Amino acid sequence: MPWKEVITVDLRREFIHLVERGSLDMTTLCQRYGVSRKTGYKWLRRYDQEGDLGLFDRSRRPQNQPRRTPESVELIVLGLRQRYPAWGGRKLARVMRNEDYCHIPSPSTITEILRRHGVLATEGQPTIKNFISFEHPYPNDLWQMDFKGDFPMSRGRCHALTVLDDHSRFSLCLAACGNERTETVRTQLVSAFERYGLPLRMTMDNGSPWGCAAKGRLTELSAWLIEHGVTVSHSRPYHPQTQGKDERFHRTLDTELLGRRSFADLRQCQKAFDPWRHRYNTERPHESLNMDTPIDHYQPSQRCYQPSPSEYEYSPSDHVRKVCKNMTSSFKYHNVFIGQALIGKRVAFRPTTVDGEYTIHYCQQKIGSINLNEMSKRTVKGYNRMNR
Repeated sequence: MPWKEVITVDLRREFIHLVERGSLDMTTLCQRYGVSRKTGYKWLRRYDQEGDLGLFDRSRRPQNQPRRTPESVELIVLGLRQRYPAWGGRKLARVMRNEDYCHIPSPSTITEILRRHGVLATEGQPTIKNFISFEHPYPNDLWQMDFKGDFPMSRGRCHALTVLDDHSRFSLCLAACGNERTETVRTQLVSAFERYGLPLRMTMDNGSPWGCAAKGRLTELSAWLIEHGVTVSHSRPYHPQTQGKDERFHRTLDTELLGRRSFADLRQCQKAFDPWRHRYNTERPHESLNMDTPIDHYQPSQRCYQPSPSEYEYSPSDHVRKVCKNMTSSFKYHNVFIGQALIGKRVAFRPTTVDGEYTIHYCQQKIGSINLNEMSKRTVKGYNRMNR
């Protein structure tokens, strides 16, 4: 029968003694102990050379490994991992290439080095579902904006405001805020606009302060963006993948910074945010950018921020109306509800190719549509019901 692991050495010693006694030939003994003649002779030879020590298993590891990564390179890899504790093999390989190291292991070799030294934790990590990713062709075509879920500090809670360029994944704003109010967001956006210029469009979710529960209604903040020539769009409800790049940025922020530190107050948070954002933009290789950094793909916008933009000029064919205090505009004998954010502002009713149908615009952005024929029918029906 084959030798059992727990008594392997004893069986080998027994086998050697029976061979030395010569009562059975080698072929028969090997058959009874369930080993080949080659194996039997191997253990006999080792016993003659080393005695009992020769009966123990030897490591299968080769004595010479010409392709083994030098220890000095392994130390460099471990040092980089200590500098970037959340980065894996592909990112560290790119860092070594960027820093012109002479010997650069493959990403898989770096991963194995990290695993062998016990610094690569893979168990318990959630499996992330990949979505089809789309990106705009040029920087500043679209910025994604959101608040990361607030987290506790020693004194109060931090609401991290994040703004990301869709094309380059460049982080334009990472601000530690004490609330999610309109003026707080506007202050941070002004700083970003003054440094990086204006985007063509910004997309946000439907929450406060940039979203409104009623479809098509503007908030004070979204109206302010439109006045500065920025088109506003909102993600589909319950579809966070619409802002997938900013959501992914939040996960990276959690992994590399927030999950590893605690903070006393907003000032300490911002003091940690600033160098991390710089590292994210200029040092951290991004897999979706072919391991380039975001700054390799970003350039500031040519559209400069003006604190007081000039009044928007509508087309001569537009029907321009002012929004009254009751949040409506009077158009062709109908009061059309516009919303509180545009009280005192001018909106335009623009005719379409459909009879009686108009689109409603605030500056460059369409904010709604009406059909006068349908509105007249509803008015007549309501009048008939009242006079029955």
